[in-house]
Amino acid sequence: MIDEIKEEKIKLPSEKSSHSPSLPGSSQRDIQSFGEYLLVEKGSSPHTIENYRLDLVDFSSFLKKPLAEAERKDMTAYFSHCREVGLAPSSMARKRSALRSFYKFLLLDRRIEKDPTAELENPKMTKYLPNVLMQDEVSLLLNQPDESTIGGLRDKAILETLYATGMRVSELVGLALDDVNFQFGYAKCFGKGGKERIVPLGSYAIQSLKQYLKDSRPKLLKDKRSNDLFVNAKGGTLTRQSVWNIVKKYGKSAGLGDAVSPHTLRHSLAAHMLENGADLRTVQEILGHVDLATTQIYTQLLQKSITAEFKRCHPRS
Repeated sequence: MIDEIKEEKIKLPSEKSSHSPSLPGSSQRDIQSFGEYLLVEKGSSPHTIENYRLDLVDFSSFLKKPLAEAERKDMTAYFSHCREVGLAPSSMARKRSALRSFYKFLLLDRRIEKDPTAELENPKMTKYLPNVLMQDEVSLLLNQPDESTIGGLRDKAILETLYATGMRVSELVGLALDDVNFQFGYAKCFGKGGKERIVPLGSYAIQSLKQYLKDSRPKLLKDKRSNDLFVNAKGGTLTRQSVWNIVKKYGKSAGLGDAVSPHTLRHSLAAHMLENGADLRTVQEILGHVDLATTQIYTQLLQKSITAEFKRCHPRS
């Protein structure tokens, strides 16, 4: 039996939700246009667009007037409110980003004459080191699926591919059959903004993928046809939530707790490669980071590990 969870539909800004407060008609139209702008002109992911939509709905609920009528003082009051209710700095930063992007769009589209976010200050962000697994913990996790079942074969291939490539979940579920080249041992994926990159697979991932394609995928599809590499129990497209659920399930069965997620494997790949001598540029290319500074955070993990070993082993530490 394969555990699956239903895909969450990404609501378009024009769609009504029973969980969202009613918005002025002009605000709904502005959010709709903004979403289309993000999708078509910016190449933003549906996940980003939906998060921005929810942030704008939240601000509109606080504002109690059309979004296009917001002023600088409204921004100040809103973020004071966010601090009072204990919103995390990272969440506040995303809200600032959503509002800035939205009002910049309205200004460019000549729907407003002045950008109320122009003088917003950036909050000081606390930098957290990513959660990573030890190499033996990764091995324990990857060995959890029961490869005598069709679901276990698929899950094994998913876990091996996540760790081998460092792909984001959205990249993994977006893989097509012809995105994998077994002859040269790589996969082609599309990251943020639709940017294409080539990532090596490694022998373990290749072996698991071949086994899945031979003994699992045809049985999951039955009489259906699909170009998706990974499919669900009914032969349909595998969702991000399903992959998240799969990783969580095996993380618990391995005794690694609730903190293990698909992104944990991405972080772990980067940390382990640097630990074993890879250079930052290589890791940057594999992960698809635009800025090298984003990759450099993993060197802090390496330094932390070295310091811990020094304190544990040095006689005069």
